[in-house]
Amino acid sequence: MATGVPEVPLGGGPERPDVAVQRNWRSAARLSSAPGKLAARAEAFLAAAGVDRGPWLAVAFAAGIGAWFVLDGPAEWLAAMAAAAMAALGAAAAWRGREDRAGLRLAVTSLSIMVLAGLVVVWVRSATVGAEPIERPRVERIEARVLDRIEQSAEGRLRLVLAYREGDTGQARKVRVNVPLARDAPGLGEGAVVRLRARLMPPAPPMLPGGYDFARAAWFQGLAATGSLIGEVDVVAPAEAGGSLAALQRRLAAHVRASLPGSPGTIAAAFASGDRGAIAQADEAAMRDAGLTHLLAISGLHVSAVIAAAYVLAIRLLALWPWLALRVRLPIVAAALAAGAGVAYTLLTGAQVPTVRSCIGALLVLVALALGREPLSLRMVAVAAICVLLLWPEALVGPSFQMSFAAVLAIVALHTSAPVKAFLAPREEGWIAWFARRAAMLLATGLVIEIALMPIVLFHFHRAGVYGALANMVAIPLVTFASMPLIALALALDVVGAGAPAWWMAGKSLDLLLAIAHFTAERPGAVKLAPQMGAGTMALFVGGGLWLALWRGRARLFGLVPAIMATVLLLAATPPPDVLVSADGRHVGIVGEGERLLVLRDSRSAYARDNLLELAGIEGAPVPLAQWPGARCSRDFCVLTIRRDGRRWTLLMARSAVLVEEGALARACAQADVVVADRFLPRSCRPRWLKADRRLLRQTGGLALHLDRPRVVTVAQGQGQHGWWRGFGD
Repeated sequence: MATGVPEVPLGGGPERPDVAVQRNWRSAARLSSAPGKLAARAEAFLAAAGVDRGPWLAVAFAAGIGAWFVLDGPAEWLAAMAAAAMAALGAAAAWRGREDRAGLRLAVTSLSIMVLAGLVVVWVRSATVGAEPIERPRVERIEARVLDRIEQSAEGRLRLVLAYREGDTGQARKVRVNVPLARDAPGLGEGAVVRLRARLMPPAPPMLPGGYDFARAAWFQGLAATGSLIGEVDVVAPAEAGGSLAALQRRLAAHVRASLPGSPGTIAAAFASGDRGAIAQADEAAMRDAGLTHLLAISGLHVSAVIAAAYVLAIRLLALWPWLALRVRLPIVAAALAAGAGVAYTLLTGAQVPTVRSCIGALLVLVALALGREPLSLRMVAVAAICVLLLWPEALVGPSFQMSFAAVLAIVALHTSAPVKAFLAPREEGWIAWFARRAAMLLATGLVIEIALMPIVLFHFHRAGVYGALANMVAIPLVTFASMPLIALALALDVVGAGAPAWWMAGKSLDLLLAIAHFTAERPGAVKLAPQMGAGTMALFVGGGLWLALWRGRARLFGLVPAIMATVLLLAATPPPDVLVSADGRHVGIVGEGERLLVLRDSRSAYARDNLLELAGIEGAPVPLAQWPGARCSRDFCVLTIRRDGRRWTLLMARSAVLVEEGALARACAQADVVVADRFLPRSCRPRWLKADRRLLRQTGGLALHLDRPRVVTVAQGQGQHGWWRGFGD
């Protein structure tokens, strides 16, 4: 039909293109070029950053290990591995031969490969060393070989790690049994064969969401059960006298405590041999609340002090031999001798993860010194981290590894930054100004370490010392330059029986250390308590901290963004749970009724009490519900009504296992919002919101109830299909 309008072909003719269709083509072109522009900007950013790429490989390796723990099970692990492999292959294929994408191609492929490697390493480690826990508690009479003996004299016990085979199945088992010190026997050491009767239990999962997961730790240690001795230990074949490093460690610790009695002797034994079992609980708590616990764990400070002392002593003494000094490079010989001293000290003190990490790092420093290279670098920290994670990938999720590497990373990042190098650069000045600058730097280093460690400590222990930087400013030099050298001198002089004066001086220095710890811990506000920190908040802290430490220039300030976000979430968006319920249903804690924690039972279990207080973020002795004016308690049940956000919540909690008439129980349940019991409740018990009886708790584990916007957090939510999680059985 004629319209008077000339016909134009679809898409427009040469004289008059179709405007609508042409616009779509241009939009498509812009969309197709968006990834290219993004890649170009990323390439330019990497090129301009001038950052050392080596440490990021360690971060990617750790990220792969962490992903294995976070993801639920094999399907997710395989999907993550496939995604990492596809990212590496895709980057290599997409940007092959393109010099303008060389940096981006290298970054994506190398980081993806390291993530994949982390997933593989931890999965293989779990499959090879993980031990299936026993199904349920039981009493067994076993004949076993002692693999390890751990003395804990402060708690009046020793722990035996035993290996045996079950009589009916022949299956090999590794268990840990607590033995009272009063029942110790001659020859009861590593290698001994013993016969005993023990009450064994599966390794315990977290009592509450956010609590310590001993089942996971036991899985990677190969422990199928833990328990306690019943009766006496019969030593069938005694241990060989003296041969093992563990026996040498115990003899050294006993010698130190005999030479220096009291609390200073227990601290000195920890420094000399790594044996912390005799330290009094009050002293250990004071050291923890003062931020000085790291001094008790043999780690970077102690290993570095031993290696540095050995290096300086060796190079000074060797320099007195002109024939040798003229023919060999003394730094290489001194480095070899110091390395031997460091390895020996690491083995003697038990070769724990922080000690091994510190030893590896110190050995790398010695190699750098021998080769004339810069000894203090982030790449050295990264190499040590990868070495430790290759051997013990499970260490990544433990506080020891995290605190150890966070502290070292903070120190290295601070002291390799341009402003600090300029501040510490040599200059013409008097000794007062020189000392003042070093003291200021020591205080700044302590503050940076405290800031770096605070999120980790709060995440794992829910409490942290606030004045740790000030305490460490005095304690670290005291231990490094007084206590440890005096202990070493005393041990050397003991060879000729002349160590008493050195022991006396070492004791005075350790008395001062303990005085600093107790004084700091007793100050008002010395301890910061926090309820459970979410994994997302912790991830923001870690990401921000790594960016600040590993990046260079102004770009590193972007790391402040996630760190600030995490701080806001921690302070404002992480309220404590209103109700805590233990995995067995016996222990209930109610938060928000005054400044103290209300508990269902006045338990004598310090473990249960401490878990409830820490995860509630409350100090002070808890108050039993039976003594609370607002609660109504009988022999069998307690009823408490609390108000949250204008709503009344009624809690009904069982106190005994006595059976109650079903009709009366059903009526009581109908009037309650939450019912908690350590036994099975009948189906007729139907509360308005939640029935946490044994049927539910054996599937979920412990519970944390938030009543402001009603939600339930369970232990099971963070376990997935990992081998150590079996629920709580029937």
